Amino acid sequence: MGIRNRKSRIRESWPDRVFYLFTLFIMLLAFTITLYPFLYVFSMSLSDQGSVMRQEVWLLPKGLNLSSYRKVFSERGIWTAYGNTIFYTLAGTALNVVMTTMLAYPLSRRKFSGRKPVTMFVTFTMLFSGGMIPSFLLIKNLGMYNTRWAMIIPGAISVYNMILARTFFAGLPDSLNESAAMDGAGELTILLKIVLPISKPILAVLTLFYAVGHWNTYFNALLYLPDQDLQPLQMYLVRLLVQDQQLMAEGGQDALELAMSAMQTKYATIIAVITPILCVYPFLQKYFAQGVMIGAIKE
Repeated sequence: MGIRNRKSRIRESWPDRVFYLFTLFIMLLAFTITLYPFLYVFSMSLSDQGSVMRQEVWLLPKGLNLSSYRKVFSERGIWTAYGNTIFYTLAGTALNVVMTTMLAYPLSRRKFSGRKPVTMFVTFTMLFSGGMIPSFLLIKNLGMYNTRWAMIIPGAISVYNMILARTFFAGLPDSLNESAAMDGAGELTILLKIVLPISKPILAVLTLFYAVGHWNTYFNALLYLPDQDLQPLQMYLVRLLVQDQQLMAEGGQDALELAMSAMQTKYATIIAVITPILCVYPFLQKYFAQGVMIGAIKE
C-alpha cells in the first residue's frame, strides 16, 4: 500500500502537472491552427455577400447565403469532375493496394534470395527519377496521354507505402507461413487466406494513404489531361482560382462583386470537395494509428 501511495504521489508531482498542462496547451494550439482554416472557409461560403465584401467574416458566418452552394451543385462541370475523382480514387486505390501488397509480401520473405537487390533497386527510385519531361514523353509514347490511365498507372506503387507494408509483413510470425506450407499451401494461398486476413491495419493504412492521394491529386491531370471531361475535382478548383484572379485583375465595382461571388463559389467548392474524404477518415483512423505503429517498430 505504501509503495502504491508513493507512486501516486510521484505521478501527481508538480513537474508532471506542468508537463501535462504544457502538452494540453500544445494540443489545443495545434487543434485550433488546424481547425481555423476549415472553419473560415466554411463561414465564408455561407456568409452574406455584403459581409464578405466588407471583410467582416473571420470566424463564424455573417448572415446566411446559400447561393454559392446552389451555383456549385447546379454546374455540370463539378458533377463530371466528381465522377472522375471518384473513379480515379476507387480504381487507383484498388490497383495501388494490390500492386503494393504483391511487391511488399515477397520482399518480406527471408527465403526470397533476391529481396535485397530488388529492395535496393526499388528504393533507388525514391532518390532519383527521370524528371518531368522524360515522364511526360513516356506517358505520351505509351498512349496514355489524355486518357484515364494517366491518372492511375504512373503511381501504381508508392515506395514509402511499400516499405511500410513490407515491414509489417516481415513482423508476422513465421510459424503461420510454415504451418500452412506444411499443409501444402502455396505462397499465393498463404498470402490470400492467411496473411491478408490478419493484415487489416496495414491494408487500411495503404487504402487511406492512396485514397487521399488520388482525391487530392491535380499535377498529373495538369500534365496529362487537357480534356476537361477527364479532369478531377482539383483541376476544377484550379480553374475557379484562375477565374477569380482574372476578375480581380479587371477592377471596377462590378468586377469586384463578381470576384467576391466567384470567391464564395470557390469556398463552397472546397467544402464540397473535402467533405467526402473527411467522412471516410474516422472509419479508418483506428487502423491508421495501429498500422503505422506496428509497421514502424517491427522488422
